[in-house]
Formats: sequence, structure tokens, C-alpha cells
Amino acid sequence: PKGKGPQGKRITLKVAKNAVRVLFNGRRRLELSKMGITTFPKCLLELADVEEIDLSRNMLRKIPNIIEKFQNLVWLDLHSNQIEELPAEIGTLQNLTFLNLCNNKLTTKGLPEQLTQLRNLRTLNLGLNCLETIPTTLGSLRELVELGLFDNSLTIIPKSVKKLPKIERMNVKRNPLPEFAKEEEPIDTVKRIESLYLVEKKDLCSTCLQTCQGERDELHKLEDMTPGPSDKPNFTSLSTPNSTARDNQEEWRIK
Repeated sequence: PKGKGPQGKRITLKVAKNAVRVLFNGRRRLELSKMGITTFPKCLLELADVEEIDLSRNMLRKIPNIIEKFQNLVWLDLHSNQIEELPAEIGTLQNLTFLNLCNNKLTTKGLPEQLTQLRNLRTLNLGLNCLETIPTTLGSLRELVELGLFDNSLTIIPKSVKKLPKIERMNVKRNPLPEFAKEEEPIDTVKRIESLYLVEKKDLCSTCLQTCQGERDELHKLEDMTPGPSDKPNFTSLSTPNSTARDNQEEWRIK
């Protein structure tokens, strides 16, 4: 059939049924990762009672509102697609505890207010998207333990989000946040001298004199620790002097 954009792989109900896996905890996971899917397959409605869905690494641009039919969902992985916005119906998935939206094209406008209705959500990954701000209402996700916000365009993290009561891990790396604007300069182990002033020892105050003497002593210690080049060959493996060890004869005589 003709249409705009790539058509992607067609997922039939048979293919979908064969992609259902039963996990060790008894949950059923629908694994359709890396299948070249461009549109959400409507045939999946026949499997709406599964607890987990993996649609990661596809080419999905949109999640349809029929996602509300999957009321048993506990785990939903949509990372590495091309999703620009989420439907408001995402908020009806009250059993959801894990939602991965990393590496998509989500904007701030693409996050519906209903996202905050996911009261049981424990893990939310919004990293690698196009977010300039995040809603302060995300602070109502009181069960959140892990929140990924890395690699976006965020300039502020709302206080309501920072103070989530159960949060343990919040990744905000590689955002233009003010607190990361001034990174500490790398420590230069070699001190660079821009100006050198020579004064006599008698002109120094006691504090400066003590400092200079301390630095001089440290320098002498380093010199003592550094082995200097020897002008004479050393033949440690020789048991008796010979013609090639004439320079060491005095040492041998002493021994």
C-alpha cells in the first residue's frame, strides 16, 4: 500500500502471539524489539491482557490512544523510537511501575498532564529527548525511585521533583543546568610561573621565609629520590674484576 514514510514490518497476530514470553515471575512479556515497526500494530489489542510490552528499538512515531486497553500493564519499554508525544490515555495505566521513553524525540509539549496520574510509577526514563523543561506536576509521582533526565536541554529541575520522597537515583547529566555551568578546572600538577621576583633573604618576613625554605626542602627531597645518570658503567653481574671493569677496580679492592 502507498503512503508517506517507511511502511515498516507488518506484525500479524500470529507473529505477536509467538513473541509472548513467560518470565520467571509469571508475567507475560510481549517482546517486539528491533522489528522495524513504524506504527503501533492494532492486532496487539488481542493480547491486551499482557503485563509487559517491549517495543524498543523500532521506528514508532506515535503511541495511539488504544494504549488505554492495556490495563494490566506493569512494564512498558518504548526506548529508541521516534516518538514525539504521548497520548493523554497513558495516564489510565494505573498499574504501571516502569516506563522507559529514553532516546526519542519527546518535547515538553509532548508530555501530557495525565502522565502524573501514574501513581504507582517507580522508574521513569526521559533521557535523550528534546525536553527544555519538565512539568512541576511530576512531583506528584510520589512512588518514583529512579528518574532519568539526562541529555536534554533542561535549565532547571523543579523543587517538587528534587524533593520526591522516595527518589534514590536522578540522572540529570549533560543538561545546561546552572550548577554544571562552571566546571572545576583540571588540576595542573606542574605549577606555571608567570612572574619571578628576586629578593634577598633578609628582606623576607618570617612566614615567607619559612614557606620558601619548606619548598626548597621538598625540592631537595625530589632530587635525592631521582636517580642521576652514572658516568661509569656498572657491572653488577660480575663476580671478579676483568679488563672491562677497570673503572671499578678500586671498589673491588675495598671489598
